[in-house]
Amino acid sequence: MAPLDIPRLAVGDRVQHELLVRERDDKTTKTGDPFVILKLGNATGALSVNVWKEFVPLVEGVRPGQVVQVIGTVESYRGAKQLKLTSAPRVVALAAANADEFLPRVSVGIDELWSRVDAWRAEMRGSLRAVVDLFFADDVFRERFARAPGATRGHHAQVGGLLLHSCEVANIARAAVQTMRGDIALVTAGALLHDIGKVEAYSVELAGFENTQSGHLIGHIVLGSLMLDERLRRLPDGSVSAAQRLELHHFIQSHHGIPEFGAAVRPMTLEAELLHFADQSSAKGNDFNDAVDDGELFASPDAEFSAKRSWRLERRVWRRTHTWD
Repeated sequence: MAPLDIPRLAVGDRVQHELLVRERDDKTTKTGDPFVILKLGNATGALSVNVWKEFVPLVEGVRPGQVVQVIGTVESYRGAKQLKLTSAPRVVALAAANADEFLPRVSVGIDELWSRVDAWRAEMRGSLRAVVDLFFADDVFRERFARAPGATRGHHAQVGGLLLHSCEVANIARAAVQTMRGDIALVTAGALLHDIGKVEAYSVELAGFENTQSGHLIGHIVLGSLMLDERLRRLPDGSVSAAQRLELHHFIQSHHGIPEFGAAVRPMTLEAELLHFADQSSAKGNDFNDAVDDGELFASPDAEFSAKRSWRLERRVWRRTHTWD
């Protein structure tokens, strides 16, 4: 059976497919009755299921990380599409499940993204190229980087999300730095290196994307600097000056902008400041793109305003119905 194309589902469509249980939330109504909210998904998207009191026994034992075969009908609830179960989900043996069928992934080709990275590397010279190649000329690192998500939840939370996000940040930062007469090669290196710690901070499992032990305890910013330090020791002495090392660490440590958002320091150079805003632009742009395509926010393809607030944007979203052709 072909995978279910979740974004294309319409109210009234029948579903009889295998889906990954991404989240389970056991709740009670104002009158004290139990109900369960499940979020089910595959590589194309996700769909919520509200399981009311009389049907709660149907999902007894259903937990996040399981693959279940579900039978139901798509309906509209409070302006958003969701699935109404018509029978109990059947848990599928994980040994028979292929993670690539259930985890969301970027729509841009990975080879296309690597072509951009390698073209940018080719523009670099001297010590800057040597440092970037410590990571991006390493096939093992490239494989891990291309599989990692940009976040566990939120922007670019997809297989390949980290590579796509880094390329978006580089594109935006390069344009901004060129406009403001800065160092394009330097900010490109900063864009490629700023989130390298996410390779160690996030895990990719069938159950989804999670923080690793080091991701929980240290976080991707500190991990990135530790990884940079370790690889810099592979270069011959004198290849990179102390000031150059500090500037590369500064990109990693300042790219969240302010300490309240996780930065160790605020950006102190033109390139670091514009890298920070490029990082924000990629993240928020991805949030908007995902919101306007989210079937849980818009009840129908022709709906103009989202029925509820996007949790990532903390606001409702307008999806224009006109064109500018």
